[in-house]
Amino acid sequence: MILQFLLVIAIILQFFAVAVAIKLTKETKYNFSWILLTIGFLVMAVRLLVELLPYISKFQSQELGEFMVWSGVAMSLTFAIGVFMIQKIFKYMKRVEDSRRLTEKMFLNAIIQTEEKERKRFAKDLHDGLGPLLSTVKMSISSLEQLEHDKSSMEIVKNTEMVINEAIKSLKEISDNLSPHVLDNFGLARAIRNFINKINATKALHITLKSNLGSERFDNNIEVVLYRVVCELINNTIKHAKAKKIEISLTKEEKNLTIVYQDNGKGFHKERLLDRPSNSGMGFSNIFSRINSLKGEIHVDSQPGKGTHVLIKVGIENE
Repeated sequence: MILQFLLVIAIILQFFAVAVAIKLTKETKYNFSWILLTIGFLVMAVRLLVELLPYISKFQSQELGEFMVWSGVAMSLTFAIGVFMIQKIFKYMKRVEDSRRLTEKMFLNAIIQTEEKERKRFAKDLHDGLGPLLSTVKMSISSLEQLEHDKSSMEIVKNTEMVINEAIKSLKEISDNLSPHVLDNFGLARAIRNFINKINATKALHITLKSNLGSERFDNNIEVVLYRVVCELINNTIKHAKAKKIEISLTKEEKNLTIVYQDNGKGFHKERLLDRPSNSGMGFSNIFSRINSLKGEIHVDSQPGKGTHVLIKVGIENE
């Protein structure tokens, strides 16, 4: 009785497996390996059904001895060939995944390049448009200053000149931040150092940079992405970490560029960042996307009260 019950369960499971195999056959566009596996499951179900017949009728399975032998051979062959050929499905899946990653990388690169082009265009418009206008106004104010004025009027002229000087300085800084000429002309290490010097000048935060790059140049996309990432990390520290010190290491090691970033700020729960980087409020989603566009690696380690440590590694073999 128990054996009969187990045979019934086995038959039901086999027909269920046949149904699943048919579904997978359709989803894989009737791949031959799944067709063979479906046939194998179906033959196995029929064999089990034949073995059940003696328990529910006078039929004896020995009467189909040759059928049982040949069905066993057919079942073995279909399973063996199907499993052997199923590797084609995995190869197809790998090709699809590689194609998806390539498309994603091209899409991210297109976004980054478009963003940089817009930054450069905007910086050029500011520099070439507002720059000359402010310089002209400054010259006019300087001419007014040479004329005779009472004390009140002279104070107004001097204050106006001071405001214009500040506007020219701010315009230059905004233009440089949008599209740093130092990065285009002198490379990654020099551009990062120039950005750090501006932060250090405020005395609110001390940043140190160690690098073995010198004036060595790399692919423009790599330099732009890493520069923006370092700037974003520093801005994150300033906005969220309440740190007093940042240490940055930028080194070339064989075929990789490695950045080690460490601050002594208040830190955060990295589990929340890794689960939902886009909702961290710290710009890490953008940082991860930029590094992924270079097929690089990024590891973030942080704990409350213990600062933040970031390791970035990007290959330069195709520069």
